[in-house]
Amino acid sequence: MHARRTLRGPAADSRARGGSGYAGPVSDAGSWTGEMSGSGSFVRQRSGLRNWLGSPEFPAAPGRYHLFVSLACPWAHRAIIVRHLKGLQRVIGMSITDPVRDGQGWALRKVPGATGDLSGAGLSFVAEAYEATEPGYEARVTVPVLWDIEAGRIVNNESADIIVMLNEAFDEWAEHPELDLYPAALRPEIDELAARIYERVNDGVYRSGFATSQAAYEEAVRPLFDTLDELEERLEAQRFLMGAQQTLADWRLFTTLVRFDAVYHGHFKCNLRRIVDYPNLYRYLRDLYATDGVAATVDMDHIKRHYYLTHRSINPSGIVPVGPAQDLAAPNGRAERFDVAV
Repeated sequence: MHARRTLRGPAADSRARGGSGYAGPVSDAGSWTGEMSGSGSFVRQRSGLRNWLGSPEFPAAPGRYHLFVSLACPWAHRAIIVRHLKGLQRVIGMSITDPVRDGQGWALRKVPGATGDLSGAGLSFVAEAYEATEPGYEARVTVPVLWDIEAGRIVNNESADIIVMLNEAFDEWAEHPELDLYPAALRPEIDELAARIYERVNDGVYRSGFATSQAAYEEAVRPLFDTLDELEERLEAQRFLMGAQQTLADWRLFTTLVRFDAVYHGHFKCNLRRIVDYPNLYRYLRDLYATDGVAATVDMDHIKRHYYLTHRSINPSGIVPVGPAQDLAAPNGRAERFDVAV
């Protein structure tokens, strides 16, 4: 049995709160506001905890590691999906945070759709995991976090690293070791495309939404839609971004696309077009959504409450919109069109 390091944090807001209408505290505190440049551009901080599984210090082993995630966060959503697709639910535990951040960041409360801390560490806030790893940690606390239960510290807080590790480090115990979302022959192309999508789409929606000057906003939003236009054309000729098979590149894009019309279009002013206005992108989004078990990882209640309630400087009223009306489960026709099985 692994030795567990028990941590106890602030109790003020850690009690369970029930009811389907629970909103949680509303605040921009502890969030992105410290990452603004003098020109009004959002400049995302770099993930600073980037150890790799497979080293003597962090050997891959079932039951040793745990994920702290938010269903609302697109970066965490990537890890949730890859964990599911690889069949690692029995290998790596997972705790889901309250979707609404308060002054101390992501909270491990037992509210609807959230779990509290299931790692055994006794955490009330994800910030306590950072403090245990790097005392005096001052940067923004982010998810996902890959936590080492035995060592009582964070292994890695970079989603791009975590999904690669989930794809390959636990195959000995995975239910689907045959699934390779990052095949060696495609890695250079995946990395190149993923980097462009990250800069212009994944992070582009944030740089548009968090901009505090017109120039900074337009510098982000125009490349965003230029790239969506390019992806629309790419998906005219092939089912997935790399061709016939799903890869990490698809899931890195999916978590932005699935939030786009509900959040980024209005809340972040990315309103030149919606994803539903792109025939290929919208069918592609629904194709990925139809992948076995993926729909269960999409929680629109958590997604909308996180953005519209947490970003008080953007949405002062705290009103959460009821729309859009969108049927992601509607037939998409892409498997039949390309006559290729996933």
